[in-house]
Amino acid sequence: MTVWAPRRFYAAATAEPEGPGWTVRLDGRAVRTPAKAPLILPTRALAEAIAAEWAAQDGAIDPASMPLARAANSAIDKVVVQRAEVAAMLASYGETDLLCHRAEAPAALAARQALAWDPLLAWAAADLGAPLITATGVMPVVQPSASLARLGAALDALDAFELTAAHDLVTLSGSVVIGLAALQGRFPADDLWRAATVDDAWQAEIWGHDDEAFRAAEARREAFLSAARFLSLTRART
Repeated sequence: MTVWAPRRFYAAATAEPEGPGWTVRLDGRAVRTPAKAPLILPTRALAEAIAAEWAAQDGAIDPASMPLARAANSAIDKVVVQRAEVAAMLASYGETDLLCHRAEAPAALAARQALAWDPLLAWAAADLGAPLITATGVMPVVQPSASLARLGAALDALDAFELTAAHDLVTLSGSVVIGLAALQGRFPADDLWRAATVDDAWQAEIWGHDDEAFRAAEARREAFLSAARFLSLTRART
């Protein structure tokens, strides 16, 4: 069955000032979110990037090719109205953070995990005041309540656009520490994604290349890097 998609109906997409921020206009008409809210963006850089996504549409409009626009829509339509719930959900990742659960064997994998993950946990302890406990095997780990509270406070301090980026950075990586490291610009996004996929890379080395798994992994990587870009654009000074 053919899925209907809207066709491009405009000649130009532009970023323009609007109220307290910026918006995108299509032939002079302001874009609205799927919930019909005004698309008010915090920075000119984000508005220009979203306008570029609209301008790049050729024929049928493909929302999948507009990740920045989709993230902005989510920030306005969803995160603004349930910010506390989103922050609490992301903070709960600290209870089972990827970086805290290490392999018992093989030793080479455990060493690779330690090399990638220990610096991130050391950063969380020093900069966030949130030391976390590591363990091997499948046994649950009870993390210090004070550390979990500090991780939650760091998320609570984010605005709706930052929290939208945090959602993908945390859920895609499985780690609130990785997400906060990206949010605070402590490590490059590519390095953080490699840390998040240490286990996947190990499995690929052991079992060999699988096209379907590779495509899925690339899609997740692109989504993570897109979230990091969205974050950067929401904080741009120009």
